[in-house]
Amino acid sequence: MHFVQFTLNPPAAVVAAAFGSFSAGRAQEVVVARQGGALELLRPDEATGRLATVASTATFSCVRALCAVRPTGAATDDVAVASDAGTLTVLRFDAARGAWTRIHCETFGKTGCRRAVPGQYLAADPRGRAVMVAAVERTKLVYTLNRDAAGAPTISSPLEAHKARCVVFDVVALDVGFDNPCFAALELDYGDADADASGEAARDAEKVLTYYELDLGLNHVTRRWSEPVARTANVLAAAPGGGDGPSGVLVCGENWVAFKHEGHAEVRAPLPRRAGFPAARGLLATRVAAHRQRDLFFFLVQSELGDLYKVTLAWGAAGVTDVRVSVFDTLFPASALCITRNGLLYAAAEAGDHALFQFRGVGDGADDAAAGAVFDPSLGDDGPGAAKVAPAFRPAPLRNL
Repeated sequence: MHFVQFTLNPPAAVVAAAFGSFSAGRAQEVVVARQGGALELLRPDEATGRLATVASTATFSCVRALCAVRPTGAATDDVAVASDAGTLTVLRFDAARGAWTRIHCETFGKTGCRRAVPGQYLAADPRGRAVMVAAVERTKLVYTLNRDAAGAPTISSPLEAHKARCVVFDVVALDVGFDNPCFAALELDYGDADADASGEAARDAEKVLTYYELDLGLNHVTRRWSEPVARTANVLAAAPGGGDGPSGVLVCGENWVAFKHEGHAEVRAPLPRRAGFPAARGLLATRVAAHRQRDLFFFLVQSELGDLYKVTLAWGAAGVTDVRVSVFDTLFPASALCITRNGLLYAAAEAGDHALFQFRGVGDGADDAAAGAVFDPSLGDDGPGAAKVAPAFRPAPLRNL
């Protein structure tokens, strides 16, 4: 006889969320990982305007990260899940059974949430060719996804992209079209600081944005490019590539939002600040979500206060020339944000009830507080420097949601 433990009231806090089409092609769905390990598939109900639970599965683990990945030639998305089991699991939703089916389960480390065991960060190539799973410190692994002669999905042995004495803050997959898959990571090397008892090396340590490229022909990962970024940078978002965008990444941190890419000069803009917000205090960006259509893309960046900012890029043959940050709306602080293709925003609250919003506008009002790119090198990354050029606004009721 075996006993299974379930709580009478299941946990409602959301650890991670991802948008995709999991049960059918062009379905608008969100998969969430709840505290306690439950994996739920949510779908907006057009009749009631609420989210309906399609399926809920107890994983009996601590889910650390998840992301949607669409295999080459598939019409639906799979879910890659990293947990404290020390495994990378790829799940596919079986609509006939109404349950998840395990496609892959690759073991890469010890059990538990350890700083050197991958699983804290997870990113999938937009073309579904590779997945990177990274630890808080040092370890990064890249798995190649493919199909065999019979069309069955396959996964390769892990390729290492480790860097000793390095702390990772975020990982995203770049949109590079059909070029070799590329991943961007925010890293800080503490090697010199660890050996310096005076503390000077720790103060001078630089945080860098690093590109890791998976060479599909040679089957290995190389450290392709690295450049310093603001010390407070903590969140990355990938910009569309190919003919739909300039590629590259949006680097979000305290007070500033910057666009960076290999061979491209940094273009940054300040976050608008609330009227009366202390100039000496930093304003931290905590969450970012991207919305992409055939002829339109933008980002929604949320600050620690709950304010939402719409970030757009002006780009052309010469690259990105301007970054525009405008006030969009004000919500509760969220642990995850997902934008669907049919104009819905799912916000998982850090504390309190989660919410599903519908877009009423795209934040193009002339009276919205907005900031453009600033090219003054004398301005630092701190609050006083950003407060000199950042516009002020007062929080208002919902206008665009």
